[in-house]
This record gives sequence, C-alpha cells and structure tokens, in this order.
Amino acid sequence: MFLMYCGTINNIEKIIKYAHRKGAIVVVDASQSIPHMRIDVQKLDVDFLVFSGHKMLSPLGIGVLYGKKEILNKMSPFLMGGDMIEYVYEQETTFAPLPNKFEAGTQNVEGVVGLGAAIDYIDSIGYDKICEIEKEIVSYAREQLSKLEYLNLYLTPNQENHSGVISFNIKGLHPHDVASILDSEGVCVRSGNHCAQPLMRFLEIDSTCRASFCFYNSKEDVDRLIIALNKAYEMFKKYIVK
Repeated sequence: MFLMYCGTINNIEKIIKYAHRKGAIVVVDASQSIPHMRIDVQKLDVDFLVFSGHKMLSPLGIGVLYGKKEILNKMSPFLMGGDMIEYVYEQETTFAPLPNKFEAGTQNVEGVVGLGAAIDYIDSIGYDKICEIEKEIVSYAREQLSKLEYLNLYLTPNQENHSGVISFNIKGLHPHDVASILDSEGVCVRSGNHCAQPLMRFLEIDSTCRASFCFYNSKEDVDRLIIALNKAYEMFKKYIVK
C-alpha cells in the first residue's frame, strides 16, 4: 500500500492483482512510501519497484531498482561499459549475469555506502515505531489545520488510511507566495503541482502547498507551521478577493 498526493494509502496489492489479470507488467514507484512503511515485494508480487535513496535519508544520486529475475534476464542492457560484459567477439557479445548486466562503468560507491547506512538507520528505529510516531503527529496536524477557516485542505477523509502528507491552500493566495512566507519563518513546505497535474485539473486548482511529516517531526513542528500560516494570512488578507 502506497501514498498519493492527497495522503491516501492505496491498496496497491489489489491493483497489482488486477493489472496482472489484464496481462500488464507493473512498475511501482515507492519513493514516497519507503521511509514510512515496510514493503514486501514478494507478497505484493510486483514486477518492478523503484525508490530514490534520498527519500529515506541517504545521499542524493542513488536509488534502488528491484525487478523480477525472470524479467530482468530477458532484458537487454541500456548502458554499455566496464563490468557488464562477459565475452566480446568480432560478431557478438555476451553479457554478465545479473545484476552486473545493468551496472556499467564505475559505480557510485559512496552513494551505495550512504544508502546502506540510511537503510540500517531506518531499521534501527523500526517501521512499527515510525508508524506510531507519524500517526500521532499527522492526527495532530489534521486537527490543528482544520481549525483554520482560511485554509482549503486536500486530504482523504479517512484518517486511519492517511499518510504523512497534507496538501493545502490559503484561500485566494498563490501557493508559491505562501511557501515563501513559511520559508522565512523556518518552515519548509513544497509548493507546486507535485507531479500530479491531472489530479489538479480534476480538483480545478493549479497547485498547492504540501507539508510532509516524518518520524523526526514533532507536535512543536506542527505548531510552528500553524504560527507561520497565521502570519502569511495576516500579511495578505487585505489583498484577498473574497
């Protein structure tokens, strides 16, 4: 089960089964999920699963691609270079076995080491503890943000099925302006369409702000967000067309 823009945790296992019945190969982007919940690729029966390392606190520029062995063996390399070749002849070439076949050239060794350390750190905390912490913080954030009448919230009504992201807008203000004010107050949110333009069009909006909570956040961080939002609203409220 994985996360989407509105914070809904979807039953991806059900989706995968349906796609397989239709003969589709399923690729799951787990970048938003991997820091928050345990993922079992065998239980999901997913064909490919990918995630960015920095989403789970590793250095930038490294990530993971999981693929079923039988599918990867049928695929041709997309990069050529050292260590992905087995034998080279005048008229043909054979490739090294997995995973070397897809690992041409010098590897990002420091990135791999950093990603390994990040995974060990996540494991040392434990996903059960991470879920417990995040559930409490997000519940508090939903409660406090819902009290702000000048906000539009875009989130699932099912709190038990809600992840760590909360999307919102101050009514009548552009999200980029709001994000800039929050930034000046030491509160970091993302503003934009969040790679979800079809959903934005469905919601009849152009973009939103999005607060993302993780196990290292606290209720005090939520309070700082509320204070910063109140400041942004007070600064701009006389310009808001109602």
